[in-house]
Amino acid sequence: MPQVMVVARNFMDMVAALPAGKLDMLYDSAFICEAVLRSLPPLAKKYALQMLYVLAPVTAAAMEEWVLDEYAAKHKVAIDKLLQLRVFVEVRDRRRDVSYKMNQKFQGNMQKYLVDGGSLPREPLPLSVTGRLPTPADLEAYALDQWECFLLQLINSSQVEKGSSFSSSMMKTFQRGLLSSRDGEASKLTENGFQFLLMETNAQLWYIMREYISSAEERGVDPTELISFLLELSFHKLGAAYSLNTLTDVQRIAIRDLAELGLVKQQQGRKDSWFIPTQLATNLSASLSDSSSNKEGFVVVETNFRMYAYSTSKLHCEILRLFARVEYQLPNLIVGAVTKESIYGAFENGITAEQIISFLRQNAHPRVADKIPAVPENVTDQVVGN
Repeated sequence: MPQVMVVARNFMDMVAALPAGKLDMLYDSAFICEAVLRSLPPLAKKYALQMLYVLAPVTAAAMEEWVLDEYAAKHKVAIDKLLQLRVFVEVRDRRRDVSYKMNQKFQGNMQKYLVDGGSLPREPLPLSVTGRLPTPADLEAYALDQWECFLLQLINSSQVEKGSSFSSSMMKTFQRGLLSSRDGEASKLTENGFQFLLMETNAQLWYIMREYISSAEERGVDPTELISFLLELSFHKLGAAYSLNTLTDVQRIAIRDLAELGLVKQQQGRKDSWFIPTQLATNLSASLSDSSSNKEGFVVVETNFRMYAYSTSKLHCEILRLFARVEYQLPNLIVGAVTKESIYGAFENGITAEQIISFLRQNAHPRVADKIPAVPENVTDQVVGN
């Protein structure tokens, strides 16, 4: 059975993996400090706020007394997370007893933020400069279209119009695990690539962002600067326009790459050019559980293994082909079946039974989504049993 790929669940997984020096550099920004604070588990968040104005180290033994014995496991998780993110720094006295103190940069910036508030490095452009901006519905449609274009190119480049080809930096990101190619041959999806296509949109986003950041040094970009900008971007107002003239060269390139994925929309005026964050960008500092998709499902699977997908999307059709036999496609309906051959084909490509069932459940049509189970048991048993 294929192995399931591991995906960073949010930016803080990537932040925690940074060297101590670079992590401390991130805390020069009050917005990064706030993003980190937001990401913490509730108990860790409480400890961080509790220590915000405490200058002296607090012993580990004293902190253990802050919770009842029954919450000892949660206490350990909270302390571990605070140490991983260097919000807390471990210190030892002469007797080797462990104490914790707050990272000075984090502490100072959060104190200032709480007292003075914070302001982004850039303000939205007025409507007198930009004119009419896209509505939230327009932005959502744009983001969806760009994201589908990206996924279609992964599946089959012939499905995407020539004008929508991706930049070399984004293609390198895809090739770090999703695509493989040999000399003289077209790129093909890897096992991870097939698994990637069945993930939720937010999980896909984290995977791409992780690889984009991981490959930053190959492009001559400091990953710390990139993480800082991406987290900062999540604090921008959805649908507001921000001037490109306020960005550094690294940030401009990042905006261009993010626009290809639908995280921002670029527009050009008579004199100025600007970018507009979409929902995908404003979700960047949230965890997968916080930003879970509320999109409406479209798939109905029946006990006779027939499958009906109420969709006009080429992408949906191509994804269903990964594990089902698509028989025909009407303007708003895809008809097919889950067969033994189609399931074996999916397994050969690295897709797991759990991923197939999870995809069908997550994308179940509203007519069946509330049923228990949303996917018939005999279908689930057949897929898992193969």
